[in-house]
Amino acid sequence: MTDEPIRWGILGTGAIAEVFTADLLRLDGHEVAAVGSRTPETATAFAQRHGIGRAHGSYAELAADRDVDVVYIATPHSAHADTARLCLEAGRAVLVEKPLTVSADEARRLAEVARARGLFMMEGMWTRFSPLVRRMNGLVADGAIGEVSAIYADFSIAPPYDPAHRMWAPELAGGALLDLGCYVLSITWPLLGPPSTVQTVSAPAPTGVDANTGMLLGYESGAVALLHCGLMGFSPHTAAVVGTKGRIELASPFYKPSAMTLTREGRDPETFTVELEGNGFTYQAEEVARCLRQGLTESPRLPLAESVAVLEVIDKVAASFTRHA
Repeated sequence: MTDEPIRWGILGTGAIAEVFTADLLRLDGHEVAAVGSRTPETATAFAQRHGIGRAHGSYAELAADRDVDVVYIATPHSAHADTARLCLEAGRAVLVEKPLTVSADEARRLAEVARARGLFMMEGMWTRFSPLVRRMNGLVADGAIGEVSAIYADFSIAPPYDPAHRMWAPELAGGALLDLGCYVLSITWPLLGPPSTVQTVSAPAPTGVDANTGMLLGYESGAVALLHCGLMGFSPHTAAVVGTKGRIELASPFYKPSAMTLTREGRDPETFTVELEGNGFTYQAEEVARCLRQGLTESPRLPLAESVAVLEVIDKVAASFTRHA
């Protein structure tokens, strides 16, 4: 697989599949070979829009397509575990749109399937592969701002209330935490690792899913992370890392930043900019390709254990606001 294009299958035909496919089509060394949907009609329409050669009228047909190297799982996240397992059991590597699953237990079981079959799997937490996010992590690791003492991150939006929409529907694992909170939690991980304490305050939507959630994470080092996700208002979408000798601020939107500012004691602020490729999904696609070509079954930049650990915190937060509901 060192020279041949990576052949992608797209499982699901919703908005996120459209965006990811558009980014794949920008890249050399990648081919969108097939798409699978729950009906032949939607699969064919998606294939025609993007110039894809094969359209499968079921997820099982796509999973069985031997001319696909890796499948991008683009279903609502309530279906991630089942659809990813279907592909793994058919011998396909998978990139699973974030969050990997809706609970840590589901993620652990899915990871066991991938490892038992020797197949690549990675969570599609695309922010982690953004050039400036990686540069921020490198600067912190090199001691540019001293020891990390605090992280601030917010991701709140204001979608129209619709009980049937996946964002608001409990049967579709709706709520801010799984959809948006995974971003603010994941960005803390390379910098501070797992927290020692987790405190939360949350307000429910009429359907019972979390609509506005604040998290305070504590660490053995004395550092804290103040994180917010919600569906009740459009927040700044920024992130900042504070250290004992400076700070780094990611410009909005922090999940795909095009600018970052490093402020250090006794120095003028330094601003770094980048012109993002496409919608920002290209970088995780390149990581998948790198791993497949090297015969890796996990990305060292986002191993499965880390995705599971983030979901463990999500589980704790969800249990806390469920008890207080």
